Amino acid sequence: MNVQYYAEPGPMTTVSAQADLLEGLPASIADLVRVVQGNLIHVFWAERYGRKLSEAENFTLTVREVERKLEVMHQANPAPLITTRALEQRQVGNCRDFSTLLCALLRHQGIPARARCGFGTYFLPGHYEDHWMCEYWQAGEGRWVQVDAQLDDFQQQALGIDFAPLDMPPGRFILAGEAYQMCRAGKANPDDFGIFDMHGLDFIQGNVVRDFLALNKVEILPWDWGWGFLTPEKFTDRALFDRLAALSTNADASFDEIRALFEADPAVGVPT
Repeated sequence: MNVQYYAEPGPMTTVSAQADLLEGLPASIADLVRVVQGNLIHVFWAERYGRKLSEAENFTLTVREVERKLEVMHQANPAPLITTRALEQRQVGNCRDFSTLLCALLRHQGIPARARCGFGTYFLPGHYEDHWMCEYWQAGEGRWVQVDAQLDDFQQQALGIDFAPLDMPPGRFILAGEAYQMCRAGKANPDDFGIFDMHGLDFIQGNVVRDFLALNKVEILPWDWGWGFLTPEKFTDRALFDRLAALSTNADASFDEIRALFEADPAVGVPT
């Protein structure tokens, strides 16, 4: 295990060019999550908060790099990130954005953190919802702590959340590799995993890829597709996905192999 690797930013979580926006960042996880929530609004929840989004506002969903997202925030409102923005000024994002922004802020402070892709069990009964969360290394306890930065007070109440989003208990968030293994073993129905009308084992495999890449500090967008092992031909290679799932569900013990596979196999690497 190389925890320190996750204390440094990757290509998606570098924020140095926007350092002025990060002035006065708090250190506690609770306060950092409030900073994230005070600057983002989830695209699928916006109307429930009372904000109707225009087509133009949704373009930020396609911005991959946190540094660029912060630049757009600064253009809209030059106040520091610790300023809670008015609802209409919050940047449109999704679960990947909440998780990746929190990950970037933690790494900026030298705290090991990583975004993880998988499925939440707490959005719809009997359903595993396509989702991302962030985990950070709690050095004093020697463990990774799972945090769902998207779940503010409003969402917690609406969803009837009965656990602490800042330290989620096991089983509430299912890593993509875990979901894949559950379905391969016949312990779960692949059609119970997904979002809207998108579901099934292929969908799960897409998230296995995204989680594997996030473990290499490349947090791609949920719909990035079309190269290497994100192609229809590769999706038939069950042995490959068996391996990716095994590695990502045991990420700390498999750290060296995860990094070696990412660096050595062109099909696994990410194009510029």
